[in-house]
Amino acid sequence: MKTKNSQSKGILKEIKEWTISLGIAVVVAMLFQNYVYAQSEVQNVSMQNTLIAGQRLIEDKWSYHFHEPRHGDIVIINGPESDLRLIKRVVGLPGDIIDIRDGEVYLNDEKIEEQYVKGQTFAGTVAVPFTVGDGQLFVMGDNREHSMDSRAIGPIARSSIEGKAVLRIWPLPKFGALSK
Repeated sequence: MKTKNSQSKGILKEIKEWTISLGIAVVVAMLFQNYVYAQSEVQNVSMQNTLIAGQRLIEDKWSYHFHEPRHGDIVIINGPESDLRLIKRVVGLPGDIIDIRDGEVYLNDEKIEEQYVKGQTFAGTVAVPFTVGDGQLFVMGDNREHSMDSRAIGPIARSSIEGKAVLRIWPLPKFGALSK
């Protein structure tokens, strides 16, 4: 028969084990969210019709440690270029020449097909043709007539890219991978 003292020790041991397990789980979850995958919310209309304000996304913070952003990637920007976190599409990589003519975007003197674009593309304050420098990206929102992007704020430093938007998780009917 167990004594009260041995029962108390058993309960304390179990509480200690649960506390350690929960503590480890919280630390792992926080590290995972800060360095691997995180949830982000679309805050504005600059990526319509691809992304709508209020939608929730999964952001991949890990893969750009192994490869550079690619044309068409939807990236999350958190850097000195803007006071806000931005979600934009990569249009130009280092060495690319971006030009805007007659409402269309030209990449290295070839018109690019952008089925996802809403509205016409107009040049901004950045003079075009524009050559993307080393360590920079040229980004634009899909809603070209209502987007604060590289046309207005200039190229984005590669170091300002927080991650890549890979999956829409809310609203449920729109759940799925984000494509180019």
